[in-house]
Amino acid sequence: MDLFYNAPLTAALTSWVVAQLIKNLGYIIRYRKVSIERFLGAGGMPSSHSAAVCALAAALGRMDGLASTTFALALILALVVMYDASGVRRAAGMHAREINRIKLIINKLDEELQKPEEKTPEAKTKEHKAKKQKLEKRMEHLKEFLGHSPAEVFFGAMIGIGIGIIVVTPVL
Repeated sequence: MDLFYNAPLTAALTSWVVAQLIKNLGYIIRYRKVSIERFLGAGGMPSSHSAAVCALAAALGRMDGLASTTFALALILALVVMYDASGVRRAAGMHAREINRIKLIINKLDEELQKPEEKTPEAKTKEHKAKKQKLEKRMEHLKEFLGHSPAEVFFGAMIGIGIGIIVVTPVL
């Protein structure tokens, strides 16, 4: 065995990459385009965070035993990460979506209230461009892909557990 090979770390990183590839493949199929943000970002099916921490826990459980302190630590870490992904971060993403909708409505109302009186076409064009730039600055969207549904967390966990067991088995 290589002196620098760390099976639990390899399992965690591998499962994160696999989950992100699956997530990005789903995005490509659905939207017909590649997104680096979807590969590196949070949210979506499956949860790469769940995959990584479950792979770590599974690998440590397989190597050190289910009664070991390292497995206990990794299991608690995995449970906290999965709870956070499906609870707090999911709620934050839902809030971001609603805040973005409210911002859009406010900006549309602002546009309606500030309609220019009859002006020359050049003045209207210049004013329109200025309003558009102002609107674009105000319309910076909050990220909505933050958390996961329970199903996304579950499938991420299954990927992680599977990869964690597979990666460690040759080491034993």
